[in-house]
Amino acid sequence: MSPSSVESKRSSAGSEARPAVGAAELQLPTGDGFVARLERAVAPYAHRFAEAAAVKALRESLPIAFGVVLLYLIVLCWFFPFVDWAGLFAHLRDGIGPAFALASIVMTVVLSFRLAVRLHYPVITMVGFAFAVFWTALPRHAVRALLEFIGSQGQAGWGTFATTLGASGLFTAILVSLATAGAIVLGRRRFGPVRGDLAGGVALLAVAALLNVLNFSIAGLIAAAIAPLATLGDSFVALALITAIESALWLVGIHGPALLAALVLPVYLHLQLQNTAAQQHHDPIPHIVVVSTFLFVFPGGAGATLPLVALLLRSRVPRLRKFAYATILPSLINVNEPVIFGLPLAYNPVLAVPFVLAPVVLACTTYAAMALGLVGKPLFYIPSTLPAFVNAVAATLDWRAAVLVAVNLALAAAVWLPFVRVYERAEAARGASA
Repeated sequence: MSPSSVESKRSSAGSEARPAVGAAELQLPTGDGFVARLERAVAPYAHRFAEAAAVKALRESLPIAFGVVLLYLIVLCWFFPFVDWAGLFAHLRDGIGPAFALASIVMTVVLSFRLAVRLHYPVITMVGFAFAVFWTALPRHAVRALLEFIGSQGQAGWGTFATTLGASGLFTAILVSLATAGAIVLGRRRFGPVRGDLAGGVALLAVAALLNVLNFSIAGLIAAAIAPLATLGDSFVALALITAIESALWLVGIHGPALLAALVLPVYLHLQLQNTAAQQHHDPIPHIVVVSTFLFVFPGGAGATLPLVALLLRSRVPRLRKFAYATILPSLINVNEPVIFGLPLAYNPVLAVPFVLAPVVLACTTYAAMALGLVGKPLFYIPSTLPAFVNAVAATLDWRAAVLVAVNLALAAAVWLPFVRVYERAEAARGASA
């Protein structure tokens, strides 16, 4: 095979050149059971997806972007200390947007850099064009707000720059970086390595400039699409949608609760405070969907991963078993970032289905139990870092909340179990081949 054909094959696949993974290499089961059929249908494609260069680059880049968000919030609290929960919520409300806006800029640079390294493309060309396309793709009013912020030395506030990119910036950064890599792939097919890099990048930048002239912005479109979440209020639709969207965001490595906090936190914190006031005045508790309702939906953290870690404690794969023992204590206090990025769950096609499905199922059981009066509605805001069972009882002052948590954990374990078995076999095969 000639060098040009190898380059073309790598470009068309969007991943590092490697032999295809067949059923024999993965040691797929031959039985007729549900798990065996599921594994034969999913495992080969899931393995190829997980090994793709773009997926690996995303896994490497997203923790850095999330670190920028965390660092910004820490600096904000350091220079502007809070004295109570209201002050903390004010910091979260005002700081999440700018934090994610800055993280999206960092994400554009880091992801395009990692893509260039993994695809063996020129780093300066890839990063330069991705950064230029990202800024060209921003709404004009967002750019003006940033310029005003810089010109006034912060006195003007972040304005619509934070509002727009806080909700959609990471999506825009990922889309732009992948589009830049794709444009260079197409350019190389037509003109070769050097001229193709320039031709692909310039063509994509021209498309972005044309869309800007037409006043069309991908970032603005995404921000407008998720804005209605804040208007759904105390309803089952709101609970199910927010649960599904937060879980789906985590699958691409984006901190779902933090990204949606600017939209939904003020709404559901206000409803939570109304429940607290009603309890203090001995009035009927008005709302089901409040901040503390999600304690029942996400045992162990996003994706309801506490049952997953518990299942992995008995795994036949030594790596998974050791990983479970290392993460069980954080999972008990609903801290599962080590699970999401360490297992990993982000960009894991085998475990993606239960990661979204399990919490949606728990949202259904939780809403039904509270609507039917089987469990009391959440009265108080309780931090999610309290252990499961304890946080639910403390939020509701109802011992039956512990029963609901136990039922939810059993349901989530049933959802996770078949997919965990598929993942275990794939990991065992990967370890044997390594």
